[in-house]
Amino acid sequence: MTLDFDKAGGLVPAIIQDNETNKVLMLGYMNEEALCKTQESGKVTFFSRTKRRLWTKGEESGNFLNVVCIKEDCDRDTLLIKVNPAGPVCHTGADTCFEEENREDILFLKYLQRFIEKRYNEMPEGSYTTSLFQSGVNRMAQKVGEEALESVIEACNGTDGRLIYESADMLYHLIVLLVSKGLSIEDLAGELKKRHKKQSTSRTGNRHSHG
Repeated sequence: MTLDFDKAGGLVPAIIQDNETNKVLMLGYMNEEALCKTQESGKVTFFSRTKRRLWTKGEESGNFLNVVCIKEDCDRDTLLIKVNPAGPVCHTGADTCFEEENREDILFLKYLQRFIEKRYNEMPEGSYTTSLFQSGVNRMAQKVGEEALESVIEACNGTDGRLIYESADMLYHLIVLLVSKGLSIEDLAGELKKRHKKQSTSRTGNRHSHG
């Protein structure tokens, strides 16, 4: 990484982005020493223009910004740092310095995936998930089918609330089945993304052919 610190008087702006939600959390400034400390410690460290010293975000609150990756822009004068925040980022207690909530319910699926994988690896006694794994693939597949049927029934003759409830059951049991086969919901997302890209390319090609 060869940043041009001289362009802005020894400092470069550092955009801090949540690695999971992709929300922009805050903007700070780094000199070369702050960048080196960030890379060495794995926690974002800025150069404070008011205090005229290095400061590690979270050094007082404990809400550190744990670094996932650091990228420079095409002009080599700006940083994009993806992090896993250990708490609210703004000194006001807000999730971000732009008063935005840094939460996406869809990301709970990733947490659930990891939780089920942990159950699979540890197999704690008394856990319903453990009992599913122990029941074998046929039973797990059957449970997915049962919950899918319940979802269909609720879609046709039930309420939206019951449809969501049964669909959530189906998704949970599907993730359990996938984990038992060494697969994940990320594999499903990758397949859907591949199909979408193929279909989008096909539609674009058709438009051009009629151009």
